[in-house]
Amino acid sequence: VQLQASGGGLVQTGGSLRLSCAVSGRTVGSSVMGWFCEAPGKEREFVAAITSGGRTYSADSVKGRFAISRDNAKNTVYLQMNSLKPEDTAVYYCAARRFGGFGYVMNDYDYWGQGTQVTVSS
Repeated sequence: VQLQASGGGLVQTGGSLRLSCAVSGRTVGSSVMGWFCEAPGKEREFVAAITSGGRTYSADSVKGRFAISRDNAKNTVYLQMNSLKPEDTAVYYCAARRFGGFGYVMNDYDYWGQGTQVTVSS
């Protein structure tokens, strides 16, 4: 199973980015897929997830600003990031869970992408 994250970059406060996670070896529509972020000096933390049934979850810090979605035909998961703030600056990772329902800790997920850097300037 391979996850390839892309779409990060440098953006000004209030801007938007869309991250993509292309998956091979596993079907996104039958997996719990998640996004996590890791800021310098901090632990990796949950951002958003989507279950096989299409239910979505997001961290309180990003509610109303970020949205997770998926395209089953492209076997890709997205994270639409709007109204970005400097505190959103981090490396963003996508992850896939083999079994079980929604998870919000790192140990819930079995496969990880390589991460994509998001930098929000003030």
